[in-house]
Amino acid sequence: MANSLLPPGERNLTPAQVEALDKRRDLGHTFLVIAGQFAALATILLLWVGQDLKYSPGWLHPMAFYFVLALALIGIFGVTGLVLRRGTPRID
Repeated sequence: MANSLLPPGERNLTPAQVEALDKRRDLGHTFLVIAGQFAALATILLLWVGQDLKYSPGWLHPMAFYFVLALALIGIFGVTGLVLRRGTPRID
C-alpha cells in the first residue's frame, strides 16, 4: 500500500525514480548551502559597501559590484535550491 503522507506524484515510484528524486533533492540542498555561504559573504561585504560608495573615485566601486554579484548569486542559488528541494523530504 502506498504511503498516504507522500504527495500523490511520489507514491508509486520505482527504485530508480526514488534514487533520481533523492539526487535532485540533494542537489537542491547543496544549492541552498551555497546560497547561505554567499549570504555570509554578502554580510561581510556590506561592511565595506558604504565606504566604497562614498570614497571610491569615479564609477569604479569594486566592493559594491562584488556585493551586487553576491546578492544575485544568493537569489539564483536560493531559488534554484528551493525548487529542487520541493516535495516531502525523506526521513533517515
